[in-house]
Amino acid sequence: MSAIDPDVSQWEAWRPEEVTRLLEGVRVPWYVAAGWALELFRGEQRREHQDLELAVPNTRFDEIAEVLAELEIFVITDRAEATPLGAARDRLFATHQTWIREPATGKWRLDVFREPSDGNTWICRREPTIRMPYHTLIEWTDDGIPYGRPEVVLLFKARHAQQEKNQGDFEATVPLLDAARLDWLRDALARVHPGHPWLDTL
Repeated sequence: MSAIDPDVSQWEAWRPEEVTRLLEGVRVPWYVAAGWALELFRGEQRREHQDLELAVPNTRFDEIAEVLAELEIFVITDRAEATPLGAARDRLFATHQTWIREPATGKWRLDVFREPSDGNTWICRREPTIRMPYHTLIEWTDDGIPYGRPEVVLLFKARHAQQEKNQGDFEATVPLLDAARLDWLRDALARVHPGHPWLDTL
């Protein structure tokens, strides 16, 4: 199968609890990322989500792919094409998004981010000097759903702060962050996005 132009209208993402059941027992340090992670941190859903993003170490993606073997796995390239995993293995470390499609329905169910890592340490793909142990990066809901720390999620959302959903996520989450989280976000933002407007609020 060759690369396709993915139909984004066919997104019908699973919810975090569904994926948690699917990946039960997987030993890879995976976590819910992006907008859903902030909802899990706050303990409430404040908006609709088109997709669901997970993040995993790029060197251990095959362990996740094995669990998802009955689904269709596509690597998203810089041209926004979706290339089947088997034909894109030479691009796994030059890209980071992996879209998962359910064959029976043709629906996109999941977006898996393949993140740089060094053993048990997460590495920020936008600034490699920003690092964090996975046991610190990953937090958990009371019912056992792993999610990325909110300050890390906001660092990635900052690139597209002009989007209403990202600005809204920032405004809803920052008041809940303690001093240590705010300090981390302020420092990371200044390094990745010097002069970012969010710095005035922080």
